[in-house]
Amino acid sequence: MNVLSGGIRLAVQEHGDPTAPTVVLVHGYPDTHAVWDDVVPLLAGDFHVVTYDVRGAGDSDRPRDQDAYALEFLKQDLFAVIDAVSPDRPVHLVGHDWGSIQSWEAVTEPGARIASFTSISGPCLDHLGTWMRRPGVKQLRQLLHSWYVFAFHLPVLAPLLWNLGMARRWGTLLRKLEGVRQSPAPTLRGDAVRGIALYRANVLPRLKAPRDRRTDIPVQVVQPLHDRYVDARPLPLERWVSTLRRRVLASGHWAPLTHAPAVARMVTEFIHDTAPKRELVVITGGGSGIGRATALAFAEQGAEVVVSDVDIEKARETAEMTNGHAYQVDVSDESAMRAWAAEVAAAHGVPDVVVNNAGIGHSGTFLSTSTEQWRRVLDVNLWGVINGCRAFGELMVEHGEGGHVVNVSSAAAYLPSKALSAYATSKAAVFMLSDCLRAEFAPASIGVSTICPGVVRTNITATATFSGVSAQEQARKQARSTRLYALRGFGPEKVAAEVVRAVRTGRPIVPVTVEAKAARLLSRCAPSTLRAFAKLNVV
Repeated sequence: MNVLSGGIRLAVQEHGDPTAPTVVLVHGYPDTHAVWDDVVPLLAGDFHVVTYDVRGAGDSDRPRDQDAYALEFLKQDLFAVIDAVSPDRPVHLVGHDWGSIQSWEAVTEPGARIASFTSISGPCLDHLGTWMRRPGVKQLRQLLHSWYVFAFHLPVLAPLLWNLGMARRWGTLLRKLEGVRQSPAPTLRGDAVRGIALYRANVLPRLKAPRDRRTDIPVQVVQPLHDRYVDARPLPLERWVSTLRRRVLASGHWAPLTHAPAVARMVTEFIHDTAPKRELVVITGGGSGIGRATALAFAEQGAEVVVSDVDIEKARETAEMTNGHAYQVDVSDESAMRAWAAEVAAAHGVPDVVVNNAGIGHSGTFLSTSTEQWRRVLDVNLWGVINGCRAFGELMVEHGEGGHVVNVSSAAAYLPSKALSAYATSKAAVFMLSDCLRAEFAPASIGVSTICPGVVRTNITATATFSGVSAQEQARKQARSTRLYALRGFGPEKVAAEVVRAVRTGRPIVPVTVEAKAARLLSRCAPSTLRAFAKLNVV
């Protein structure tokens, strides 16, 4: 169908049931409505989906006057489409790139008939202009990202580049830089040249004199983590948007083309629930010690916490303290871990943070440690981490929203001791596993941090086992170790603070306690010193 807006004919496409809630998808530059082709069928089963070619693009009319591409006219076009396709009900709006920029203009208009707005890779120019007025490192970084904006203001060069062959190579560029399979529209050359007017008519005026643009419409900002051109994360949108949900997507700039299922899912979820999304944190071994302290630390920051432990009563205590959720799981059981991960995803969603903390202590020389004792230590300390990384890692990668995995290792990972053969080996394996996962998970924007505590006051000493001793002697050693760790006075809450900090800053390796940091330094600078120390019987 065609819709008229101030004498401009807009080509509009409708999909799905017209009686269902309406979702309007607005494309960017230098695209047409075809940028949404993979998203539309994923939404059309539940919604009345509307796309259209903005003025100057695709099958819509093409004004020659640069001033005709000002945001005021683009906003009028959008309202004309909304009035035509959904005259009696508000619509849910989704914009990408310049489609998002012009949608912000409509969303910040008082009385706009918009129920929700999902913005992908396109900020409000007024918000950006206000933010850019206080120069800093982040502002400079955004200027470098947006170098092309200034190139588009050159009077001859930008149109010349498109006309000299950039249009023909556009599909190749998208495939190489973005992984896009879709070819550009046949009219790309003309659309691209005309679309330069979007930048010239709007960018500098808004950056020079930004307006105070606010909205009470629920807004979801989706930031592609590998976007080469726009990063909306630093913008203090909370100043202007009363109901805001921020989400990330492990994609490049053209997310609707490369990650259509994730885009459709985010839009659908936001339409059904516009409340800000809480961070979801999953912690194994959360019934006590570092696990419980970590649960409390994340809960204090507003996260929704899910904990597991072999002792369900301890897990429930933590859940009560954090207003979270408790499960009984043996991390060494792969099938149980996979079932638990699926249950968590179904009940609470895919986690943003996974902390593989569950572990046990064991002391003994290599020859005195039995095969069964080796298996028990490796099953919990190593396979428990492997199972957690695999069960939740697969979900997080498929989900496409990035995240963070924290694996609790130990200073023993790089501090050899003849009295800790099994324990140190298990923790060293976790250390290396984390290094390997960090490289593998990076393209999915999933960070991996390795936490290496030293001597910390937890109940691991009370449950630790010892090789080659009687039950009575083992109890004596447990009591002695507990007293010594208590004297050290380093509580699990300090480790938890480092876990949270590692997630927030992306630190890859975090030694905790003075002895852990000193041993880490020696392992890199003077490993022979540690090998000599390993010969001492210090445990």
